[in-house]
Amino acid sequence: MKHAQWLGSFLFVPMLVLWSFGSDKARGAQDSAAVETQAPEEEDGIRVEFLEIVTQDADATCAALEELHGVTFGDPRAEFGGGRTAKLTGGGRISVRAPMHDAEDPVVRPYVLVDDIEAAIEVAEAAGAVFAMLATEIPGEGKFAIYFLGGIQYGLWER
Repeated sequence: MKHAQWLGSFLFVPMLVLWSFGSDKARGAQDSAAVETQAPEEEDGIRVEFLEIVTQDADATCAALEELHGVTFGDPRAEFGGGRTAKLTGGGRISVRAPMHDAEDPVVRPYVLVDDIEAAIEVAEAAGAVFAMLATEIPGEGKFAIYFLGGIQYGLWER
């Protein structure tokens, strides 16, 4: 990939994440009457249990997210690679941290909630996923796994 294309992709993903979790104030509030008349949909969906942002400037990223969304990030937590976490609307957490080693690139990695992480690993492997981390327990938090598929990094999370 050419440098300009890579740089554009690198900048687009964090901007997309910031926009998707943006406040009404940041995106422009919807018409309140239209919102009140919309019935909630009952359907199955994917739940992001943990959203990890690995960035060269974790402090600036946390400060921007705090200002934009009125959240507070906690202190760095060793069990999350030094990530500072805040709550996501609807459950789950967002974590922001610096790379843990020189070979780790910045990334935005969603960890989706699964009932059975071992079964989910089998499904992902059958689809062609390559795992960087198989099911690993974080005491008191659950189990996670990280895989690559189609040039994108994903995570699985079991509570």
